[in-house]
Amino acid sequence: MSVLRLLHFSRLTRRAIVILSCVASSVSLAPAQNASAQTSVYTWQQVKARFEANNPTLQAGKLNVDESRAEEVTANLRPNPTLDVALDQFNFYPLRPFAYADQIVGISYLHERQHKRELRREAAEDATAVAASQQVDLERNLLFNLRSAFVQLLQAKAVLDNAVENLKYYDKELEVQRIRLKDGDIAPVDEDRLELQRVTFESDFENATVSVRTAKIQLLTLLNDRTPIEKFDISGNFDFTEQIPALEPLRATALEARPDLRAAVQLIDEAVANHKLAIANGSADPVFGIDAGRNPPEFAYVGASLSIPLRIFDKNQGEKLRTQIDIDHNRRLAEASRAQVFSDVDSAYATINSTLNLLRPYKSNYLPRAAKVRDTVSYAYKRGAATLLDFLDAQKSYRDVNLAYLNLIGSFLMSATQLNLAVGQEAIQ
Repeated sequence: MSVLRLLHFSRLTRRAIVILSCVASSVSLAPAQNASAQTSVYTWQQVKARFEANNPTLQAGKLNVDESRAEEVTANLRPNPTLDVALDQFNFYPLRPFAYADQIVGISYLHERQHKRELRREAAEDATAVAASQQVDLERNLLFNLRSAFVQLLQAKAVLDNAVENLKYYDKELEVQRIRLKDGDIAPVDEDRLELQRVTFESDFENATVSVRTAKIQLLTLLNDRTPIEKFDISGNFDFTEQIPALEPLRATALEARPDLRAAVQLIDEAVANHKLAIANGSADPVFGIDAGRNPPEFAYVGASLSIPLRIFDKNQGEKLRTQIDIDHNRRLAEASRAQVFSDVDSAYATINSTLNLLRPYKSNYLPRAAKVRDTVSYAYKRGAATLLDFLDAQKSYRDVNLAYLNLIGSFLMSATQLNLAVGQEAIQ
């Protein structure tokens, strides 16, 4: 009877241990689930918004525009008047050296002719317009870097998913071949060759994992974000579109939207304003003054003065010539910028068209054929109707075609990013 009780107690103890272990495992899994739930997934628009808010280079560029606006205030200031106080004609009478000294107070003011202040303000405003356009151009280039990093991460994730899928598929094939080895359908050396082939898929998986982590690091650097890599991820459509805009509308859009071309044109306006200012600075500015004095004990007076510099030798000739040359210089640069716009758009358009011409047959023909060949050869090899070399070659062909297709999609998205950079706005989403 005691033996039966002991057995019953041991069964109850085992049940309790099992229940406690299940509870402990559920508790231990809870932090892992919470950690995975804390992973932040961002879309392109969210990444772009965080970039615009946090990127230090972009923020520093905005300060340049603010500095240029501050210079507008300085350029618009009027000259300050000058206060003169004098005590003259001391005498040497004992104990009374100031008894007959002249007491003089005067105020003078420089009058700027030829609208110098207005021209300074105009030149400063043109410089601010150039700085604002250059800031937009800086943002355009930085957004290109951001979009490139975003596409690289999407591509790395797609390649990683493909590597995982290929590895799972090959592991299933290995299970079948191990069963065939036990049944004596294949030789041990063939099974060894199949096992050795797995290292290729393992290598693809490890390389893709490193690529994903590297792409995340680059993207987080642009965002100035210190989020751990494991808690950061993105989502987006990693695919291509077969419809792209025509070339001529893209050219017209680029001529209107490119901020570097707009800055080049604004530099001409700034050079013209500086030339006008140089001409105005060649004129003489009179100084008007009034003064009042007292000569003890009774004599007092009020006077006025006018001072005009004689611009005989220095008529600002060098600055006039330099600013005139600068106008022609900036006009040539604007023409070069306009030619560069056409070159950028045409090159990017040719690249994206070439990539698209390769993607179409891959999607409609090569991918289905590669999958069909792989499945057919695998089916035949399992039944002894194909050789091991045929099987391995079919696996490799499928892997190569899939990887090439993913790389082509990445090339298409990068080409679209390059075209958007050339146009100056997102012509292709």
